[in-house]
Amino acid sequence: MTANAEANVALMREAFAALNRKDIEACVAMLTPDFIINIAGVPYQKRGVSAWRKNAGIMLGAFPDTQVEIEDMFAGDDKVAVRLRITGTHQGEFLGQQPTGAKVSYESNELYRVESGKIAEEWICSDSLTLLTQIGAISKGRLVSMWLAGKRVWFALAVGIVVGAGLALLL
Repeated sequence: MTANAEANVALMREAFAALNRKDIEACVAMLTPDFIINIAGVPYQKRGVSAWRKNAGIMLGAFPDTQVEIEDMFAGDDKVAVRLRITGTHQGEFLGQQPTGAKVSYESNELYRVESGKIAEEWICSDSLTLLTQIGAISKGRLVSMWLAGKRVWFALAVGIVVGAGLALLL
């Protein structure tokens, strides 16, 4: 790993440690003023430190005991890839779902771009389905039906291939 990549990994470790301490000011100090947020499924970018502050406030308001555990991290050039485990207790409203007291644990895969020693951009791809199921926003029955619906598609495809191959052999 290059010295620059090592410095970027150290910056990200420091940022996650500050987030675990709920030290929002320390987190913000590590961001560029024109920080860019890209969240999977959101059709537009969020921009600026105030947008990051708002997102952090929503998360920490809903899950005040949030802890972020780094499971994997590696860097190249100006990018740092991180696989996280996020845990907490649903103690405040989250996306319209009232507090349930449920313990949550889900994964997030994230990519960060570092510019001049500060975090300039993030791409977040969290397992929102698991999170929403754990707080009761999506029922386990609905989750199972969604899983089974996916299996039906693959089953139908397999049957089609077998029948098609069988007919091709007969002709």
